[in-house]
Amino acid sequence: MTLLKSIESKFFHSEIPYKPMGKYVHFLTVRVTESYPLFQTDGELNKARVSAGLKNENRTPISRLAMFKRKQSTPERLVGRELLRNYGFMTAEECEYNVKFAMNNPDCIIYGFAIGDSGSEKSKVVVDTAFSITPFDESHETFTLNAPYENGTMASKGEVGSEVGKITSRINQQDHIRPQVFFPSIVTLKDPTEAGFLYVFNNILRTRHYGAQTTRTGRVRNELIGVVFADGEITSNLQWTQAIYDRLPTDILQSIDPLNEDLVLENAKEAIIELLADEFTVHHDFIGTNFDSLLNEVKALTTSEEGIKSILQKADDEAKAYAAVHIAKPKKADDKEKKPAKAK
Repeated sequence: MTLLKSIESKFFHSEIPYKPMGKYVHFLTVRVTESYPLFQTDGELNKARVSAGLKNENRTPISRLAMFKRKQSTPERLVGRELLRNYGFMTAEECEYNVKFAMNNPDCIIYGFAIGDSGSEKSKVVVDTAFSITPFDESHETFTLNAPYENGTMASKGEVGSEVGKITSRINQQDHIRPQVFFPSIVTLKDPTEAGFLYVFNNILRTRHYGAQTTRTGRVRNELIGVVFADGEITSNLQWTQAIYDRLPTDILQSIDPLNEDLVLENAKEAIIELLADEFTVHHDFIGTNFDSLLNEVKALTTSEEGIKSILQKADDEAKAYAAVHIAKPKKADDKEKKPAKAK
């Protein structure tokens, strides 16, 4: 039974294939920061020195914030895992992220896992580093952080191990990404089934926090502007970002004000359409008004308990069928082969 009416079944596999079969679906996503997230390594914000745009007049190098691939895929798969546990398709005991993988649920089969000699599955979700449209200097600011005593001040009142009246040295500085910074990102799902497509689609729509998990900030909203079904890879996140940059007026790019979201999304659509025209793949695009009916149908499914259960059930059935044939079951201690007794 198909769940979607706005997309032809020819774009999906009827079951998860064992080998790559050359079907791709690309989710065109613009990630918008809504607080002060941290995308960092070793205490510093990730950034890269790249050309500002693709046009000759915009090839001057600039520094851009970088959102590494794992900073994107990990929060999204964790949202999916929450749903699977919430609706009873797996338990925390049988499948714990980066600790113990059950190897037979939608998360493990679609997003992959590796358990040393016990088995592995390559991720069918491909995400590359995303870059901010605006330069690094205009996209972040530095905050001074402190850790006051319980009395609410930085001066000790005689807490254990401290001297009365002494000012604490627990003060630090940290760079944070500003709100309303835009990261164009293409999320690719290889060889999708309909349920796998909806599972990944829903995870992208639902995920709201990215970056350092130890912070109380990190709010990011995903704006999907379309999906592209193709028989191969399409353009990169960097090229898409540079093409958007080329389209934005110079006075807006040089302003200290955040970019207008409607302007960014409109130029993101125009830029990706132009880039797709230069691709060497067969592709079917759902962008703009063509995408609206699909998005509305997906929202109708994912915002009802019956709808989300039907997606998870179908995805779980497919994952278990795949695992039963292509993934070896982990051996238990009491299942090990016993040596035959020696004859007397």
